[in-house]
Order: sequence, then C-alpha cells, then structure tokens
Amino acid sequence: MSERLTPEAALKLLTEESVFSLGRMAHARRMELHPDRRVTYIVDRNINYTNVCMSGCKFCAFFRAPGDEGGYVLSKDVLADKVRETVELGGYQILLQGGMNPDLDLAFYEDMLSFLKEKFPSVAIHGFSPSEIWYWGQESGLGHVEVMRRLVAAGLDSIPGGGAEILVDRVRSDVSPRKATADQWLEVMRDAHGLGLRTTATMMLGEGETLEERIEHLDRIRSLQDETGGFTAFIPWTFQPEHTRLPRPEASSETYLKTLALSRLYLDNIDNVQASWVTQGPLIGQLALFWGANDFGSTMIEENVVAAAGVHFRLPESKLRSLVESAGFVPCRRRMDYTLME
Repeated sequence: MSERLTPEAALKLLTEESVFSLGRMAHARRMELHPDRRVTYIVDRNINYTNVCMSGCKFCAFFRAPGDEGGYVLSKDVLADKVRETVELGGYQILLQGGMNPDLDLAFYEDMLSFLKEKFPSVAIHGFSPSEIWYWGQESGLGHVEVMRRLVAAGLDSIPGGGAEILVDRVRSDVSPRKATADQWLEVMRDAHGLGLRTTATMMLGEGETLEERIEHLDRIRSLQDETGGFTAFIPWTFQPEHTRLPRPEASSETYLKTLALSRLYLDNIDNVQASWVTQGPLIGQLALFWGANDFGSTMIEENVVAAAGVHFRLPESKLRSLVESAGFVPCRRRMDYTLME
C-alpha cells in the first residue's frame, strides 16, 4: 500500500472488506516492516497502587469513589514486595497505574517513584497516564509539563497510553466526562515526547463510538506521531462490560481483528502493533499475529482492572512463548522502547 490511507478509504476498508481480506492486507504490511518473523513481548507487572478515583468512568469496574468501602492505597512495603516478586519471576519493568485520587498530592508520587528506584534501580517504571498527569497538573497548579519533569526526576521512565479510550469528545463526554478531553490527552503526549519520554498509544473500542469515530481516533494518533515520533506502539482492545455502568455488548472478535488490521494499515508511522490477549484471550491473541500485530504485549504477572470486569486471562512466559512459536514466529523479549533483549 504505497499511498497513505485517508479516513474515507479507511471507512471503505472497514465496511467493504471481509475480516479475512483485511487481515491479509495487514499481515502483508506487518511482514514488510518485520520480515524476521520476531514477535516481541515484555515481562512486567501491572501494579495498581490505588483504586480510589474521582473520575467515575462508566466503563470502569475497578475504581472506588473517594470515601467508598474497599478503597485502598498500597503501602511501600506492599509495593516493594510486588516488585521484588516481579524481579524474581524474571520481570524488568512495572506498569504503575492508579487513577485520580484526590487524597494524594504530587509529593506522594515523587516519593513513590524515588522509593522504587532506590530499591530496584534496574527495574523500568512505565507509569501513569495522560489523564492522570493532566489532573495532577491542574490540581497542583504547576501544569502537566512541570509535573512530568518532576516525575522523571523522581524515576519515571516512560508513559503508557491509557485513558485514550476514543479520542472523540462526543464519546468521552458520555462515558468519562471528568477525564481529560481528547485535546488534553494529546497535549500531554505531545509534551511528554518533547521532554524525551517515549509512550504508547491505545484505543478501547466498543463503548458506543461509530466507525467514523474509531477512524478519527486513529487519525489523531497518526497526526501526532507525524509531529513527534514519540509513540513506540499502538494497542487496541475491547471494552469489557461486566460489572460496569455502561450497558454495551462486548465488541466481537471479528470487530477486534478488523480494527487491529486497520490500525496496522492506517498507522503507517508506528512500527509496532500489539495483540490484546488480556481482553481477547490467548487464542484470538495468537490469531492477531496474522492480522497485523507483531507484539504479544506483556506476561501480565498481575492485572486488576480488566479482571474487575470479569476477564481473567493469564499467560506465564513459557505459555506465551509457546503460543508465539506454534503460530510460526520467534518470541523475543524486549524493553518498552522495543530494543531487543535476546
């Protein structure tokens, strides 16, 4: 595909191509970019240091509102135990996520990062999200750029693409009205890249958006990548409705695979596209390797947010590698910036 896809052409692909023909196009593009048949992955753990959040997103089954029973903030001892266990299991990164907890100030996050870096200097911290960072910038009065500078000084290595959902305010005002707008999410990412931070980008499909809005999301990610080059990977996944306040049916595996394939074709400036076995299960995750994905994500030693919505897929590293190998690819450990470790 020599010419860059337009939104109109992308919509035509979604509506007129079958899941198989679209998959063939995406796989051909993936093999052009990654002909060595490597499938990368990372060994890490998702640590949710708090579940208290004032955002109240309708799609989230994990959070507790401030003052609710069951709200928590992990102690330093518990955090250290989790990271120590991760290292013992071969992990070398933690995904550190919480939410917009009004009881925690910026000094709490700086202290948490510096504590973890002092005890585990070799463990990379991939932490927080643009929505959290925007919120802290507003609450502290410092602005999000200064917040990021202080977090980096305390030990933050990179930022995940959480909180993107669909980067269209019509959707966001319905499902997450207290969270950063689409423009604010993109502004944090633009400034993070300007500070030298690498980040990922995500999409959560199936929350009531139209096909055109999914494509608008992809277009906004592509435009920012043209400007900064700071995204290392794109990760689409499906909304998990169980136990949430958003009455939507889960998007089908066919919808997921077609969206994944379109992501590979549309995002011509992002090298890596990740399979979401955490929401789709290992077998659809394996199929995703033929629908444009070249990365199998994380071993997910721990995951709580998707699990709160009733989805409990787990993959030890040996099983993850076996799935990749049985699909005809070569599994390879990577770092967040996609430098290879083997």
